[in-house]
Amino acid sequence: MEQHKLIEGDLLDSKGELVEAGYAFNLIKKYDRKKIKANKWRIKEWDYYYLGNKEYGLAFTLADNSYMSLVSVSFINLVNKKVVTKDFINLFTFGKRKLPSSSINGSCEYKSKKCYLRLENEFGNRKIICSIKNFFHKKDFECEINVKETNGNSMVIATPFDKKKHFYYNQKVNLLKAKGFFKVNGKKHEVNDYYGVLDWGRGVWTYKNTWYWSSVNGVYNNHRIGFNLGYGFGDTSKASENMLFVDNEVYKLNDVIFDIPKDKNGKDDFLNEWKIVSSSKDIDLTFTPIINRHADTNLLIIRSNQNQVFGEFNGTFTVEGKQIKIEKMIGFAEKVLNKW
Repeated sequence: MEQHKLIEGDLLDSKGELVEAGYAFNLIKKYDRKKIKANKWRIKEWDYYYLGNKEYGLAFTLADNSYMSLVSVSFINLVNKKVVTKDFINLFTFGKRKLPSSSINGSCEYKSKKCYLRLENEFGNRKIICSIKNFFHKKDFECEINVKETNGNSMVIATPFDKKKHFYYNQKVNLLKAKGFFKVNGKKHEVNDYYGVLDWGRGVWTYKNTWYWSSVNGVYNNHRIGFNLGYGFGDTSKASENMLFVDNEVYKLNDVIFDIPKDKNGKDDFLNEWKIVSSSKDIDLTFTPIINRHADTNLLIIRSNQNQVFGEFNGTFTVEGKQIKIEKMIGFAEKVLNKW
C-alpha cells in the first residue's frame, strides 16, 4: 500500500470535509470544531493516557461524545490480575468539556464532589493530577504525574468514513516517560520506570464501529521501544496507523491483522495467545494475555463492548532491512465495538 503523507494546513474545508487523508509524524493539521458541518450528536473528542510498567498500569480518559461525557480512571494490577475502574458520566455535554483543539498546547479538567481530573499541557509540559474518593476498599485514589515526550515523533492519521462530513483525526504519542506518584488502597507508589501513550482523538464518527488497537512502550535491551498498531474502521486506503518507535527514530508500517483465538462456540477467546502479524511479515508478534479490562455497556441504542487486554509481547519487526526484536514487553491489545 502506497501511503500518503499529510501536508501542513487546515484539517477541514469549508464544506466540513477532510482536505486530505493520510498520515504524519506530528500534528500538522489544524482541527477546528466550528468547521464541522455534520450533526452535532456525532462529534467525538477525547484524551486518553495509559502509563505503566511490568507491575502496574494507570489509565485516564476525559471524553466528550456530545450526548454524554465520560471521565474514567483505572488502576491495573498486573501482578494480582486485578482492575479497578471508576467512571463518571454526564449527559448532553456537546463540547462543554472544552477539550483542546490541539495536543501541542491546552489543558482540560473535570470537577465533581467525588472526582477531580486535570490533564495539563503547557506546550509539551504535561501533568496528570487526579483525586477520587472511595476508589478502592473505601480508600481514596490520588496521583500527580509528570509526563514527558522522549521520541519527538508521533503517529498522526486523518481518516475519512464512507459517509460525507465524517472523519477521525488521531494522534498517538508513544514512549511517554512518566515520573511522580499515585496512591491506591492506602499505599503510595513511586512512578519512575513507567512509560506510556497518549491517544488524542477528534472527529465525527458513524454510528457503528469496531476498532483494534495495540500499544507497547518501554525499554528493551537498553533501547526505548514503542509501537502503535491498529485498524478496523474508516477508509484507510491512504494510510494505516501502524508505526514503530525506537529511541529517537520512527518507522512507518503498512497493514496488520490481530489474530484473536476462538473458543469452542466461535467467540473471541481474549485470554489465550494472539498473533499480531502483517502480510509481508515485517510485523510478527505473539501476544500472551495477563488480564482483560472488559466492560460492556449495553443500553440498546447505545452500546460499548470493550476488551482491553494487557499482557506480554514477543517477536520481531523488520524495518529498512534490519530486524528489531522484543521479548516480554508489557503492553495492551484491544478490540472495541461501539454503537454510539
